[in-house]
Amino acid sequence: MDYVERNYRIIEKRMLEQMETSLNYGKELLDSEVEVGALNFVIKPIVKSFYKYWSDNEAKVGTKEQIRVTLDSARELVQNGDISEEKFDMVVNKNFPTYLENDQTDRQCKNTHQNYKKLKEITKKCFITQIKETILFLNVMDDVEGYSELSRATFKTKEKAYQALIRQLDYNEEGIALVERDDSILKVPLGKGIILKVLRLGFEMTKEKLIEELDEIFN
Repeated sequence: MDYVERNYRIIEKRMLEQMETSLNYGKELLDSEVEVGALNFVIKPIVKSFYKYWSDNEAKVGTKEQIRVTLDSARELVQNGDISEEKFDMVVNKNFPTYLENDQTDRQCKNTHQNYKKLKEITKKCFITQIKETILFLNVMDDVEGYSELSRATFKTKEKAYQALIRQLDYNEEGIALVERDDSILKVPLGKGIILKVLRLGFEMTKEKLIEELDEIFN
């Protein structure tokens, strides 16, 4: 099943590139928001230092681990040839704790907060959707090179690819909106407003870029 390993590496490369793009958006947005915002001269460097440490260390390490556990979960199901509901649920439940532990939103939130259970449920739904879509990618036996060809071979049409993308984005949107509604769930003591604004704007920019790339792949 050499095609499975080939597809695994293609998707892995793509997801790591997306991670770098999103983190770069966050850095650029934070710089611009902090400079024009009303934060005082004491809080500004604290917020910037926190974000730099988070994006350079925790975010990259955690997101890479999420990518690994998602791809490995899908590969395990494909290689075993058993994607029954029972087997799928077993793999999800076995690997979700690792995925959750490395989720960047989860890491910044209090697990004792009244909304945390809902946030955890959203994160699990996102994980499940990612595994299902990764299975589709891994099963492509066509002779493909690169993500664009693999994506076309997987979804066949732009509409199907768009629906898959929106499913992912909707869960991300739901998680961000939950935190926005009550930012007391955040652990960070200072600059919650600016961090949430950067999170929202960064998400919107990433969403726009992904949709643009989808248009390029299928046009």
